[in-house]
Amino acid sequence: MTAAPPRLRTARFTDLTGGEVYRLCRLRVDVFVVEQQCPYPELDGRDTEDGTVHVWFEDDDGAVAAGIRVLDDGATRAIGRVVTAPAHRGRGLAARLVQAGIALCGDVPITLGAQAHLADWYARFGFRRSGPGYVEDGIPHVPMRREPS
Repeated sequence: MTAAPPRLRTARFTDLTGGEVYRLCRLRVDVFVVEQQCPYPELDGRDTEDGTVHVWFEDDDGAVAAGIRVLDDGATRAIGRVVTAPAHRGRGLAARLVQAGIALCGDVPITLGAQAHLADWYARFGFRRSGPGYVEDGIPHVPMRREPS
């Protein structure tokens, strides 16, 4: 019997259960710290802001398959913390999350900090490089922006 596809979830921080917060953070640690060997992942405190929306795919057992967060920066929104569990890669989950994030943003510009090697992938969704590259958590990044369509 095949497993059910992961289901899309959306919640503000205050609506997340403790278990959901743990599982979302656990995936980030597993991918960014363990897999990508980031020695000091940035903890910016923005996950808990009132305007932040967490969007993720969850398996039947509650495990997070992939996730993003959408920040409210006033006149713009920012998509970030895009992460997919290794077992769920290649299934289009990250693309579906980015599309869901874009839909949540409405008719405002969207920014993101893309890992440099993924800039062309984000360009598929209308993001364009918007400044010089930088290093975050030991990984080269580029700023990108998407204008409303």
